[in-house]
Amino acid sequence: MLCILNRLFKLMTSAIIDAEIVGFFCVSGGIFMLISIAVILLSGLFFGTVCKKIRFPALIGMIIAGILTGPYGLNILDSSILNISSELRRIALIIILIRAGLKLNINDLKKVGRPAILMCFVPACFEMIGMILFAPPLLGVSVLDAAILGAVICAVSPAVVVPRMIHLIDEEYGTKKGIPQMILAGASVDDVFVIVIFTSFISIAQGNDISWVSFINIPISILTGVAVGILSGLLLYLVFKKWIVKPVIQVMVVFAVSFIMNWAEGAFAFIPFAGLIAIMSSGTEIKRKSSEMSKSLSDIFDKLWIPAEIFLFVLVGASAAIDSLKNAGLPAIILVFSALLLRMLGVFVCMSGTKLSFKEKLFCILAYTPKATVQAAIGGLPLAMGLECGQTVLTVSVIAIILTAPIGAFAIDLTYKKLLSEDKSYKTE
Repeated sequence: MLCILNRLFKLMTSAIIDAEIVGFFCVSGGIFMLISIAVILLSGLFFGTVCKKIRFPALIGMIIAGILTGPYGLNILDSSILNISSELRRIALIIILIRAGLKLNINDLKKVGRPAILMCFVPACFEMIGMILFAPPLLGVSVLDAAILGAVICAVSPAVVVPRMIHLIDEEYGTKKGIPQMILAGASVDDVFVIVIFTSFISIAQGNDISWVSFINIPISILTGVAVGILSGLLLYLVFKKWIVKPVIQVMVVFAVSFIMNWAEGAFAFIPFAGLIAIMSSGTEIKRKSSEMSKSLSDIFDKLWIPAEIFLFVLVGASAAIDSLKNAGLPAIILVFSALLLRMLGVFVCMSGTKLSFKEKLFCILAYTPKATVQAAIGGLPLAMGLECGQTVLTVSVIAIILTAPIGAFAIDLTYKKLLSEDKSYKTE
């Protein structure tokens, strides 16, 4: 009996010690995550402020902070924060689209007409054609690999473009002709189009037949996204109008509904549905029903964007596989800029026949060049899938982010006051 009791005592002691060790490492992991969050906020804020002081866009400093602190730099960010990097970036993107919807006046978009629709897919198609034409001779890849590369690179970055267009709407630059509204909407829909094309090309590369249904689903997913967004926005407006609640509570509810719509896109993949478009459309519907309500919500989301922007671009910098650049050379850089020139031509085609001046068309061309979020999100997927073109796609994606995100942001910030008219007399409804 004594032997049995002694054995049980040893087992209990061992279990307690093991539990304490596990608990210690769990707590330590939590502490390391908190320290990583502090590093992200402080480094992003510091480098962003430095860039502002020298009249550069703050996001350049934030991307640099991510590169320096990430796994390809000093490697001081905990793996736990990097493992949820894509989710954190998605939350920041949701904030961007909610803000866009709350600022976007649908009547202004209707005035733009045809160019607003063309901007959703024509520039991306031009850039993709550029990749298919130039990538094989420059990088020695097949036409299919070039198509996959083009589908990754040709997406414009809503994370860079949309906040700047919101700023232009607030300052009323180009708003009378609907220029920032058109670019804002086009940049949001552009990603939906590009991701569907990317999925189709990946399917072909894996030996599957091309599915024309996926191409048909592009307009269907956009329309269903708009319809669901309008319905949810209307319901939110009616709820907030009937039950008077504080704006902070309204923001929490809008956030929750947006998360659900984003989740529904993946959960019900058999139904063509663009969750991100639905999120923006719900905000637009709230603005259409009540400018006062959208203003109070927008003010809070504007404040939420301050830390969200830091997280977004620091994590974009941290996810950029800088070590892949050792395999890159001048041909890859030439490829990015060559395809970008065709994208600019695509934007010019969209603007043809409009009443925009040459300066205004030039601004639209410059504003549609930055790349960051989509490339950071899917640039590494072909490599993870074991495709032969994987390393090339990742390398060119990193180059595209590093070159076009800062240059595009800088071009917008530097030129909008010179190229667009200030419409202080024009008030959005």
